[in-house]
Amino acid sequence: MEWSSKYATRAYLDTIQLCENHRREYGSGRVQNPGSNEFVSALAAGMKANLIVEATTHVSLSTIALAAATRQTGGKMVCIVPECVLEESKEVINSSGLKEQVEFRTEDPSKLLPFYENIDFFLVDCKDENYTRLLNLVDVNLTRSIVVTKNLHSDGDKKGLAWNLRGKDEKLEVRSIKHTLGNDMEITRISKNDETKERVRVKGDYNKKRRKSSWIAKFDEESGEEHIYRVPQVEQADRVPLEGKLFQLFVPFL
Repeated sequence: MEWSSKYATRAYLDTIQLCENHRREYGSGRVQNPGSNEFVSALAAGMKANLIVEATTHVSLSTIALAAATRQTGGKMVCIVPECVLEESKEVINSSGLKEQVEFRTEDPSKLLPFYENIDFFLVDCKDENYTRLLNLVDVNLTRSIVVTKNLHSDGDKKGLAWNLRGKDEKLEVRSIKHTLGNDMEITRISKNDETKERVRVKGDYNKKRRKSSWIAKFDEESGEEHIYRVPQVEQADRVPLEGKLFQLFVPFL
């Protein structure tokens, strides 16, 4: 899977600011699993996802995060929401300056999904009672793709992408892991086996070096605002730029 540290970094920082602006404008309370939206955004942008699809009950910070990723990759994002929340959803996206990045659809997602082929990044909200059906209907890019299921914690019986792809061959790898920043999200990577051996080796090196996240502060002289960002910290002899740190954070998913 081709990885762009530049896109990942830009999407990561962009999402931090967009989510903060959203919370200020709409008065949202404490965010569950802070950092998960930035993570999803950087993951989608870093893998250079051309087609991103989200099926959700309402627009949330994860929608903003994926739209921020699309702004970096120049790809396409489709957000499937119930018609009753369409106007509210458009308002949220428009106020975030992401109108050009998001295409809204309000049809039944189980009927709409089959029309989208080779999806690079798919996110589904498990609050939708039909989410398991959607996971079986989605046509993912078999060369490399990511599927994210969120809000698994709302029901103890809910599970992520525990399924076998139709037409799967021996060269296809499907691997699911829990989100490291919280227990309500599962991320599934789909790729070819012949592309994973080297990455497994790198992952092993990375796990030995990984440490807790650190925080950096930047002061905007024009606005007078101070922005605080959280970035992964890696124990190395030489200092690693943010782009490199983000790459190491996402190695297990590539």
